[in-house]
Parts: sequence; C-alpha cells; structure tokens
Amino acid sequence: MTQQEFEARYAPTWDALAAMLDAIGERKKARAAELERFPHLYRQLCSHLALARERGYSLALVERLNQLMLRGHQALYSARGVRRSALARFVTTEFPQRVRREWRLMLLALALFAGPLVGTWVAVQANPELAYTVMDPRQAQRVEDMYRPDAEHLGRERGSASDFRMFGFYIFNNVRIAFQTFAGGLLFGVGAVFFLVFNGLHIGAVAGHLDVVGYGAQFYPFVVGHGSFELTAIVLAGGAGLKLGAALVRPGRRTRIESLKHAAREAVPLVYGIAGMLVIAAFIEAFWSSTTLLPPDTKYTVGAALWALVLGYLLFAGARRGD
Repeated sequence: MTQQEFEARYAPTWDALAAMLDAIGERKKARAAELERFPHLYRQLCSHLALARERGYSLALVERLNQLMLRGHQALYSARGVRRSALARFVTTEFPQRVRREWRLMLLALALFAGPLVGTWVAVQANPELAYTVMDPRQAQRVEDMYRPDAEHLGRERGSASDFRMFGFYIFNNVRIAFQTFAGGLLFGVGAVFFLVFNGLHIGAVAGHLDVVGYGAQFYPFVVGHGSFELTAIVLAGGAGLKLGAALVRPGRRTRIESLKHAAREAVPLVYGIAGMLVIAAFIEAFWSSTTLLPPDTKYTVGAALWALVLGYLLFAGARRGD
C-alpha cells in the first residue's frame, strides 16, 4: 500500500480522533457514543503509527501521527487522573464533611443503636436468661461455638472456611445490614429506627451472654479491631436512613417525592463512603480479627488505634476554619 492510499483510507479516523481531542481540550460536551469510540480510535492510531514507521512513510506523516498519539495519550490518562483525584477528594474531604453536616441525625442514630446495646448488655449481666429473649438457644449455642477458647479461628461457625471466603461473607453480611438500615428510612424513618434498635439489642445480648459464659476474653479482642469501621458504618447508615425519613415526615414546601429526591441526593454519597468502611471492616475481620496467633493485648492496642483513626477521620478530616 502506497502512502497516498494509506492516508486516503485512514485519514477519516485521524480526523475524527483529532476532533474529539479538540472538544476535550476546549471542555466541550461530547456525546456518549463518541466518547465510547475514543479508546478504539486511539488504538487504531497507535497501530497506524507503527505501520507508518515500519513501511518508511514520510517523516511528515510519522510526525503528524506521533503528535496525535501524544495528545490522545495525555487526554486518556489525564481523564483517569481526574477520576482518581475526585475519588481521593471524596475520601479525604467530602465524605467526612457530609457526615458532620448531618451531625444531629448521626447522634440520634448513635443513641438508637448504642442505647439498646449497652442497656441489653447490662441487663444480661444482671439476669442471664434475658439473652434468650433476643436469641433462641440454638443461636446462643452457635455464638458460643464461634468464640470457644479452643477455636482455631474466632468468629466462624466452620473452622475450615478460608480467610478469602470469610472476607466475601463478611462483606455481604455487613452491606446487607447497612443497606437495610439505610433503606428502612423510606418507611418514614421507622425502618431505620427499627434496625438500629434491633442490631443494638442483638449485639448487646451476644456480648452479655458471652461474658456470662466466660468467653468474653475471646469475643472482645475479636471485635475491637473491625468494630471501629463496622459499628460506625451501621450508625452512619442509620443516620442516612433517618435523613430520608425526615424528608418524608417534614417535606416543607416541597412535595414528599421532591423532598425525598433532594434528601437522597445528599444521603446517597454517604452510602458510598459507608460501603468503603464496610469493605475495610470485612478485610480486618477476615484476616486480622479471626486469628488466634496474636495476643489479646496486641489486638486491643491495634483496635484502640483504629477507633482513634475512625473517630479522628470523621471529626477532623477535610475540616476548614469554621467547619
């Protein structure tokens, strides 16, 4: 193929790519279909540049294609950099700021969760039989089996399960609980209140029961690490759900649907951050909390550091003067 034939066949591809790059450089809006073609056109251009060099086409053509390739490379990878920087900005600044803006609802969610948890734990210490009002004897037996002093891995019903399998299980379980708590806000907030109180009661009953039977020395080192992310995420999910409920109960001058949409736009980004916290919690739970190779003092020390990290992050990350 001569150079003239080569240019005649592929020039439309180069022109289309150049037009896209011009639009990107001028920050013009491009149609979604055009943007989807960009990587394909860029790969074609790279192939054409290689062919032009191999076949010894003119330096002018090679230089033209090379400059177009460099522009495409910059646009392609700078866009990825923008996405990465947006994610970093959300994690380091926007998410904790959103949590602090909803501090009243978050404190209410904390009270609805922590109050029943502590109250049930104290009640079970005084009267161990009260644990069976929250969980039946079979559930209590399964919990005891998970935290026996001779257990190979803590927090598991089957010691043969791998860390990776448990990692997936913990993600599913944690996200399910948080999503229920958040989505419960759609029932005028009643569902969010129910799941916060229920989970507080259940955790308090489990902790109190394990204390009574003498397995607290295994249980507390297990939960202290991942609990900083997991329990905090449940409270935040409850606060986000209460925001949806508040929008339905007190819509103001908007219709309830409009009020709910407005609240959802502010609450859904919270859910993204909560999901990230739950993945971290699942990772710690599967690969750190469950091991019996580490002494309790080490787990308590790391757990205290993680609690300080989570609370410091939510209270101070992205803070500005007057925030």
